[in-house]
Amino acid sequence: MKTICRNVVSAVTASALTFALSAPVYAQEMMKELGKGEGQVDIVAWPGYIERGATDKNFDWVTEFETKTGCKVNVKTAGTSDEMVALMNEGGFDLVTASGDASLRMIKGKRVQPVNISLIPSFKDVDKRLQEAPWHFVDGQHYGAPYQWGANVLAYNTKVFPEAPKSWSVVFEEQTLPDGKSNKGRVQAFDGPIYIADAALYLMKKKPELGIKDPYELTEAQYKAALDQLRVQKQLVSRYWHDAFIQIDDFKNEGVVASSSWPFQVNLLRADPAVMEKTPIASTIPEEGATGWADTTMMAAEAPHPNCAYMWMEHSIQPKVQGDLAAWFGSVPSNLAACKGNALLTDSGCDTNGLQNFEKVHFWRTPVAACKSQAEGCVPYHRWVTDMIAVLGGR
Repeated sequence: MKTICRNVVSAVTASALTFALSAPVYAQEMMKELGKGEGQVDIVAWPGYIERGATDKNFDWVTEFETKTGCKVNVKTAGTSDEMVALMNEGGFDLVTASGDASLRMIKGKRVQPVNISLIPSFKDVDKRLQEAPWHFVDGQHYGAPYQWGANVLAYNTKVFPEAPKSWSVVFEEQTLPDGKSNKGRVQAFDGPIYIADAALYLMKKKPELGIKDPYELTEAQYKAALDQLRVQKQLVSRYWHDAFIQIDDFKNEGVVASSSWPFQVNLLRADPAVMEKTPIASTIPEEGATGWADTTMMAAEAPHPNCAYMWMEHSIQPKVQGDLAAWFGSVPSNLAACKGNALLTDSGCDTNGLQNFEKVHFWRTPVAACKSQAEGCVPYHRWVTDMIAVLGGR
């Protein structure tokens, strides 16, 4: 297969990201009461996060909301956190389903505003571990409503791997796979600067002498080791993926047998009988653990439709919506009431999707220079952006 690389972010965007990390945290006056809806709400979201039944009529948590509130839902999908930050910097959106490697940048960059959780009555039902998570709760202010969480799993072809791979080494080191063939040209990696953390997580176990304590808090030496590991990996990778549906096609038709992935792709592949007969797919969390995402629906600083935005945030954490989304995406609900009584998710769905893995997941977080685990400080995110571009370019 032909190796395909994509610049993860432009130089202009990189500058914007740097600014977003250096700007001060601010407080904006919050709405005190809910008013009449403005007729629409515009949302930046991950693929598969906001469904109206177009792909599968069973998965639709938009139509009822529109009928009930009169707020038409418009969605712009983004494949990476940097894309989300860039879109929010452009403005014109009301909400964004931000992961932890984007949320703090948008808080500090003044792109999102504190929310009044009294206008989101179901917030009290959100998993207590998420209500004041550090990626959206800053200086005593809530900057959104927790949506879903999950791990970046290792997806693999079960014909090639009769048993689940025990280590991420199958995508980081050249080796002969159980089918007797090399992994070179048959594996993928995520296309985004935050993927440097995946290399660091792998090295935490492979090279404990590096002293990595947190994959998002890397000293210069640890960071260099992670980049070197990514350069080794680049010789193996057929594609750096950012489009979930292209990755699905690559597993089906392009000979990809192992990759970091989301449960979303794995679920869709496993739901296709033809795929499961020809190229059956499963997923696992290897012995090193996994990076992951805990996403928050955050409100733009200058949201054009704030009333509809608050209505959507309340709707988004209702048990029915949470359960349907978890069943569709393969994620874990932020409202654990969704784990029982949902026909699509079933009562075992939350456990299947990794509810018990919370402590194994290193949730995406924006790397900063003034880190907690390293006395000498850490490499900040703007370096991750430029250096990942260099890695993808073969430097």
